[in-house]
Amino acid sequence: MSGSNPTTGSDPEHGRVRHVLKRLEVNRAVAYAVALRIWQVGAGAVSFMLIALNFSSQVQGYYLTFWSVVALQVLLELGISIVVTNISSHEWARLSLNDRGDIQGDPSALSRLVSLGRLIFRWYGVACFLFIAGVGSGGTYFFSLDNNAGVEWFGAWILVVLFSGLSLWVLPFIALLEGCGQITTVVRFRLIQAAVTSLFVWTSMLTGLGIRTAAVAAAVRLVCELILVALVYRRFFAAFFHRPVECMDWRTEIWPMQWRLALGGIFSYFAYNLFNLVMFQCHGSAEAGRMGMTRLLLLAVQTASLAWVQMRVPQFGVLIANREFATLDRRFKRLTVISLSMISLGGCLLIAFVWSLGLASDVPLGEELSGRLLPLTPTVVFVVGIVLHQLPQCQIFYLRAHKQEPMLVLSVIGNACIGLLVWLLGWKWGATGAACGYTVVVAVVILPFQHLIWKECRGRWHAPASAPNDPSS
Repeated sequence: MSGSNPTTGSDPEHGRVRHVLKRLEVNRAVAYAVALRIWQVGAGAVSFMLIALNFSSQVQGYYLTFWSVVALQVLLELGISIVVTNISSHEWARLSLNDRGDIQGDPSALSRLVSLGRLIFRWYGVACFLFIAGVGSGGTYFFSLDNNAGVEWFGAWILVVLFSGLSLWVLPFIALLEGCGQITTVVRFRLIQAAVTSLFVWTSMLTGLGIRTAAVAAAVRLVCELILVALVYRRFFAAFFHRPVECMDWRTEIWPMQWRLALGGIFSYFAYNLFNLVMFQCHGSAEAGRMGMTRLLLLAVQTASLAWVQMRVPQFGVLIANREFATLDRRFKRLTVISLSMISLGGCLLIAFVWSLGLASDVPLGEELSGRLLPLTPTVVFVVGIVLHQLPQCQIFYLRAHKQEPMLVLSVIGNACIGLLVWLLGWKWGATGAACGYTVVVAVVILPFQHLIWKECRGRWHAPASAPNDPSS
């Protein structure tokens, strides 16, 4: 009796924990997402140690640059997965899953959802083929330019492209699940997938597979995704084998948002994935490895802190569909403040980690580990950049939940400027130059102008005269 509440029979300590989590806007989806990012940071630290002990600096460079080239899938993906998540959330407002896992609810909404799914499944089948052929051959040419590394990369690269291409085909299935209210299950699956992948990757490193570890990682991810789609949600996707009666109009309902996302996504490649390629081409595979490892840790911090907003996108879509704009804005403001606090904390911890490695550089192992990351100065500049970039990132989720993409021009200009400065400054001053180019563009171009666009769109879309389901009116 001493440890429980006599009225409710619950543990007071447990109640306080639940209260704190509620204040921090932590639901199950956010909890799984944060756990996923914590795992990725911790697993990244383990992988960092194993890479330093088992890979040469040249192999590390190839291993991490593989994924920068694979990211060229954005040229074929064309932003459709983001469109699917946001558009399907509006249809899901009138649908649900029964106890058997079948979709039930409004027949019109179900038919429109099925038509959307069948369309994207066909497109991604084509994109998968084009990715394997185009990125496979282009990457082979790019890596063949580095003739002095002595790394047997070709076989591993072909397998990475093959498995990653098949994962690209599975991507819209998972995006559809996220938009249809299954985001908690999807994020929990991502956590399990990350853990299983890490275990296989570590085993591959310890058993001497070297660069072939990249192929193992891609294969395990693909198998996990197929299990989710073909087994766990087989009844959900059974509905998509039936021809829909009422179809979405691709030209008026999907294309207006998609082409903007596609163009912006192509240019976003420069803001996220050009760093490794520039270092690889201009300063060699070893420097590309240091850039890749540091960027990997930065990305883990950034995505973990974005989880608070990103995991609420389907909820935003439902609130918008029901025109509950006051609730939407209150929720978004609170989540954004939490997200900004988390990325600031994570950035400080990353800086402290790099600084501590620098202090330990006199120790043999410390010297080896510190040599696999960028020095403190470019790391600090990168952290400043991602913290400043956090508010625009949160605002993008908010705007896209309205089934709109008003950031096209700014996205193209901002990301093109990042790519240009990363290339010019990175070629001349290495990692510090590339970091400065990224941070300057975020601070001077993206942050102020995107906030102005966000305020203008929010005021116009939420005006009382707006049509119920047309935020652009």
